[in-house]
Amino acid sequence: MNLNIIAYSIYVLVTGFTIIKVGFICYQNGTIFMANIIPDDTDFCLKVNNMLLIGYYLLNIGYAILALSGWSTIYTLTQMTEVISRHIAIIICILAGLHYFNLFWITRFLKNLKQ
Repeated sequence: MNLNIIAYSIYVLVTGFTIIKVGFICYQNGTIFMANIIPDDTDFCLKVNNMLLIGYYLLNIGYAILALSGWSTIYTLTQMTEVISRHIAIIICILAGLHYFNLFWITRFLKNLKQ
């Protein structure tokens, strides 16, 4: 069996699970966080949180699929492990970067509201 197909399958399963799980956790916690930021309009908070989740999924799933097109042919199990690890690490770094980027802008928004 072609090692690329096995690598693609492992990558899609691990990356898909990671993206969905992190998105769900951020969505749940974001709902509470947004309700504390704007306590008077919970409907607006839910809509903003939904938009953030959709943007998050589109960006990460889009990148994960795009990353598949750049893989070269895999010949050994060692090479397969290296390629999968590198691509999963990139996705995890993107997730962390997006998290801190969002927190930066939300805290900046909160500081502006308090002033």
